[in-house]
Amino acid sequence: MNDISRSFVASHVLGIPKSGIREFFAIAATMEDAISLGIGEPDFVTPWHIREAAIFALEQGKTSYTDNLGLIRLRREVAKYVEKNYGASYDAPTEVLIGVGVSEILDCALRAIINPGDKIMYHEPCFVSYSPSIRLCHGVPVGVPTRPEDNFEFNIDEVRRCWQPGCKAIIINFPTNPTGGIATRKQLEDLAEFAKEKNMLVISDEIYSELTYDGGHASIASIPGMKERVVFLHGFSKAFAMTGFRIGYACAPKPIIEGMMKTHQYALMCAPIISQEAAIEALMNGRPDMEKMREQYMRRRDYIVGRFNGMGLECHLPKGTFYAFPSVKKFGMTSMDFAKFILEKAKVAVVPGNAFGPSGEGFLRASFSTSYENLVEAADRMEKAIETLKA
Repeated sequence: MNDISRSFVASHVLGIPKSGIREFFAIAATMEDAISLGIGEPDFVTPWHIREAAIFALEQGKTSYTDNLGLIRLRREVAKYVEKNYGASYDAPTEVLIGVGVSEILDCALRAIINPGDKIMYHEPCFVSYSPSIRLCHGVPVGVPTRPEDNFEFNIDEVRRCWQPGCKAIIINFPTNPTGGIATRKQLEDLAEFAKEKNMLVISDEIYSELTYDGGHASIASIPGMKERVVFLHGFSKAFAMTGFRIGYACAPKPIIEGMMKTHQYALMCAPIISQEAAIEALMNGRPDMEKMREQYMRRRDYIVGRFNGMGLECHLPKGTFYAFPSVKKFGMTSMDFAKFILEKAKVAVVPGNAFGPSGEGFLRASFSTSYENLVEAADRMEKAIETLKA
């Protein structure tokens, strides 16, 4: 970028780095025979009956705008799904917003609540967009580390330690990208009490909740007395293999939904109608497909975590998501250096852990949302490359 054009870019945008995930994915795409364990996208094709719903919508000529909040049929199905599976009751006409993926919905939530200088907490390692999204809204990110010795599970003591005056909300994501960490209901109850004590909002990103492997998933939205201070975020990309459909949703009290809708209305108008029609089918009839995919992810998880530990990359067993988060600290290399080493020597793309915040340094994120055969080949290549470090 030349100096003249650079001067037009807002300073708070210039200071935000590009996504470390996409950077490594782009490098791997240029390498012949490289295996990518980088992108968090299901390798499964969207189930046929869901695709067929989108096709049928087109055949019926459903190519118009929808209500800014989304199709009322979809909002009703969302409300039913959330009540049945998460134990939280919402009014479909006024407390549900359909958006273009959870990333857009999160942006709407942050823009609806942040005044310049407001502080927003989030636990890390975390999804790469949380801190930049807060900064883009002129908020102040406040990271809360989770610990590898706790398998990166939620820790209320760290939340209390990191809290500062001016903290308006906390973003939580369980199960967590990139660590697979979870929060038990007791831990969420502790957070609920802390949020009430400090008068904070909780933004709960539960996009991976259906991909919980050990025990049931608990949602903070279901805890009595929390409805007025929770923004529940969810979508279709992970559980239903619908990444390209770009559909997410929020459930929250009416005033917050109205605030979010203003941002959504002026930026994007509405989510694509054919994607909304496909989402209705997913909620109504997609559970069996999701459970089959989850079984395959669990099989892959058990395999790749076993291989990582076997080759000397200490790795806890993630209780959710489709990511493993092995440690590379014993090799005396930074996450970035080790990821570059594996990409060059093994032609396997993984994401350096520091892309997910300072707490991720010393780790790698490896997605097991690729085929079992790819995981076997990737593990074989990585093991051979690591043997050269031990020589």
